[in-house]
Amino acid sequence: MASTVCNILFSTPYPFQQKIDANRSKPKLSNIIQQRIDKKGLICNSTPMKKKRVLVTGGSGFLGSHICENLLNKGREVICVDNFFTGRKENILHLMDNPYFEVIRHDVTFPLYIEVDEIYNLACPASPIHYQFDPVQTTKTSVHGAINMLGLAKRIRAKIFQASTSEVYGDPEVHPQTEDYWGNVNPIGIRSCYDEGKRCAETLFFDYNRQHNLRIKVGRIFNTYGPRMTMDDGRVVSNFVVQALRGEDITVYGKGDQTRSFCYVDDLVNGITSFMEDTPDEFTGPMNLGNPNEFTILELAETVIDMIDTKSKIVFKDLPSDDPTQRKPDITLAKNTMGWEPQIQLREGLVKTIEYFDNYLKAL
Repeated sequence: MASTVCNILFSTPYPFQQKIDANRSKPKLSNIIQQRIDKKGLICNSTPMKKKRVLVTGGSGFLGSHICENLLNKGREVICVDNFFTGRKENILHLMDNPYFEVIRHDVTFPLYIEVDEIYNLACPASPIHYQFDPVQTTKTSVHGAINMLGLAKRIRAKIFQASTSEVYGDPEVHPQTEDYWGNVNPIGIRSCYDEGKRCAETLFFDYNRQHNLRIKVGRIFNTYGPRMTMDDGRVVSNFVVQALRGEDITVYGKGDQTRSFCYVDDLVNGITSFMEDTPDEFTGPMNLGNPNEFTILELAETVIDMIDTKSKIVFKDLPSDDPTQRKPDITLAKNTMGWEPQIQLREGLVKTIEYFDNYLKAL
């Protein structure tokens, strides 16, 4: 007996031709169901197998390029969108031969019209040097970019991930930071273009979810490091490693007693993609994504010097304005929801990061 999804047309698997009723209107291409003949001579109605098409904004950046690579390895078709302000072509050169990878030069502050199944919105300068270079444009990228990507997701009914940040907590008075903490943010400081831009983007995402029933995922990303970081982006790991490899003094701001938690990029990418793929639509976040192991900045500097054969010494300079004194994620929600927690600890991740920058500097 044939299953309910198959119709027995004949007993032997010979070719056949269906007659089209001339009195019926021609079906739309989008409504045509692919039919296949199985070995028993049955025709089974089934949807055609196709790769999931995913848009990654900021896809040539440090984190974006790793997201693109991860998705391609999972058999997705990936469209990378970037204006290459901080993103670099060399981050994605190794992906260019993949027939399922495309690159579009585009600024997300302008609308984009494209057909995809999912969107990862990572477009925005993420290091202080870069986002303070043009603070107005940084705010536009976070806010206008979110509006445009949410509008796109609404039109095509795509699920969308927002790469938010631990900076929404500002200089926290709660430690470690949980997702229900509203933060302690200076709205008019030199970091506000990034902090408040990301906070506004979160507002937009949740309003689109409530008002338009849009499927959203909001992840608050804590300090992340690894290969493909830009060596002059001002982030503490890349700063220390590059300075040590060059034999320059390592610059520590303040007394070095401010704390950070450092998550290796592979762990973070696994957390982000699991959030999108393995959690139900009703689970929107926000959710912290980071490594809860906490280090002082001075401890990080001493660790880098210990791991690199260098003559570098530590020098101290004045602490920048609004620099958070402590930062550590509470990842209980991520653990309970999807069983995720970082696997790569600081020294192991630094080995890979140091090797990357060492090769990069030698190639200059």
